[in-house]
Amino acid sequence: MSTARVNELDLMAPPVVKTIERRSLVVGLGFGLISAVGAFVRPEDFFRAYLVGYMAWLGVALGSMAILMLRHLTKGGWGMIIRRILGAAMRTLPLLAVLFVPILFGLRSLYPWANPGEIAKSEHLRQITQSYLTVHGFMVRAVIYLAIWNVLSFFLTKWSREQDHPGARDNSGRFKALSGPGLILYGFTISFAAIDWVMSIDPSWISTIYGLSFLIGQLLSALCFAVVVERILFRYKPMSDLLKAEYVHDHGKFMLAFIMVWAYFAFSQWLIIWAGNLPEEITWYMRRLNGGWGYVGLFLVIFHFAVPFVFLLSRSFKRDVTRLVWLAVWLLLMRYVDLFWMVEPNFSKTLSVTWADVVVPVAMGGLWLAYFFRNLNSMPLVPAYDVFATEVLEPAHE
Repeated sequence: MSTARVNELDLMAPPVVKTIERRSLVVGLGFGLISAVGAFVRPEDFFRAYLVGYMAWLGVALGSMAILMLRHLTKGGWGMIIRRILGAAMRTLPLLAVLFVPILFGLRSLYPWANPGEIAKSEHLRQITQSYLTVHGFMVRAVIYLAIWNVLSFFLTKWSREQDHPGARDNSGRFKALSGPGLILYGFTISFAAIDWVMSIDPSWISTIYGLSFLIGQLLSALCFAVVVERILFRYKPMSDLLKAEYVHDHGKFMLAFIMVWAYFAFSQWLIIWAGNLPEEITWYMRRLNGGWGYVGLFLVIFHFAVPFVFLLSRSFKRDVTRLVWLAVWLLLMRYVDLFWMVEPNFSKTLSVTWADVVVPVAMGGLWLAYFFRNLNSMPLVPAYDVFATEVLEPAHE
């Protein structure tokens, strides 16, 4: 690649990124202070909301890492244009490892198997706490999950950073060698993490497709987030020169695919449990179809799947980043509602929204976004000396 074709400074994120970083940090610290006070006043509400918020923001980071590895296996301009956005989101995993710690303090509030009083009441809990669901095992497995994710992120970042300088070696072979096994590791670890951190809230219920529903939700969250960020950057150089309609179209097609797969997994789980009609399996849905929770489920069917599906059938809609971004923002909200619907009915028989359900995720999101935009500002938006960057860079510099 000719070094005369592009200047590294020309590919850096615009100054607005620094401004958003500062504002996000202020929001995160402000809402974080309110959350800390609320944690002492209403710890039960705090820990439930904290778990939902944590899974939501973790989903964006892990989904970004998965899409990044998918791009390394498949190539294509659609992935190159958002590669550094995905990478910046992935590099928030050290922060998310730290943010996992408060969940450990809320084990007794969240999980019956961590509460000696609940274990004494149930023979089933006594059995599973002797084998799998132990506090020590929970902590060890969490360390393993977070370590694997951070190690993958480290190498993907290290090799990517090397491609910002002249004379960089071709790391495409390294990326492929890591991304294949990495995607398999991601699939296994997020499946077990979803079982440990969310499904075990109701340890009497199991579902073999549960982990996959989290996986596809994370991919959707990450892609929608990338679309939002690319739209923000599209108002400024260099993204205004680099982002083409066909790349936006590809992002829209991926959004459509992920929505369809999410709906397929959700419907398959419901259909299998409905057909089986076993008392130990239907309890999960009975909680979510009564007490007002059924309206939330119907809301998700319509606005997480049906309406976005119709919009994304339009080719012109998928090629317009200005219109696509509004749907991406809406789907990010729907991802939070979906996680809320998975977690909260375990604690409340009737539909209820507390202060923590709003304040805590916003506090966590403010801190996460501040770290994300800091990461985004630390590297050029395109690795100029990647052998596959030509497809993105050359049309903009003809």
